[in-house]
Amino acid sequence: MQLIAISGPSGSGKTTISKEILKNFKGGIILSTDDYYKSGIISRILSKLVKSYYDKKISFNFRLFKNDLEFILKNRYITHTYKYDFKRKSITKICREMKKINYLVIEGIFVKDLFHSLKIQDYFIIQLKTKKKSCMKRAIQRDFLERGKNINQAKKDFLKGWAIFNKNKIKLNKYIKKIVIKEKDDPIALIKKTIDFSN
Repeated sequence: MQLIAISGPSGSGKTTISKEILKNFKGGIILSTDDYYKSGIISRILSKLVKSYYDKKISFNFRLFKNDLEFILKNRYITHTYKYDFKRKSITKICREMKKINYLVIEGIFVKDLFHSLKIQDYFIIQLKTKKKSCMKRAIQRDFLERGKNINQAKKDFLKGWAIFNKNKIKLNKYIKKIVIKEKDDPIALIKKTIDFSN
């Protein structure tokens, strides 16, 4: 099974490229770190008290994500997915059985931290180098439509999140296979050239 990580700041196009991969290759599933945020009363309180809460690792349910990841890697199937509701600060478990998984796409702002913490070595990482202005436009639109923020708050949150993401200096093992995708590139063409989806 191929393991593919997609890393980039908020609004860089991680979710869009993940969905394009699913359209172009069979037998894949996406785990988005956006669906593994903590929920409940403590999360609701912290999201109001901690600046840029959702851009910090404190907001992420590492144990839940790790359990799903390890199960998929071991068994090549999964019986559920999760969906996080940013307005309600709640997570919903969705019954969805996926068998014979040939590749697993993991996308989100915490990807580098996750793979570093879990000491995973055999994977491809796609790093998105999208310009700040483009990222901000997408992030503001998403936060306004899906997360219930007003435009000014969405912009402030993006700028704080951008700074946090770019301060993260985790270095990848030099043997990790990496694809860097810029705005002008055709992502699927680059991925097809680099990653073997035949298994």
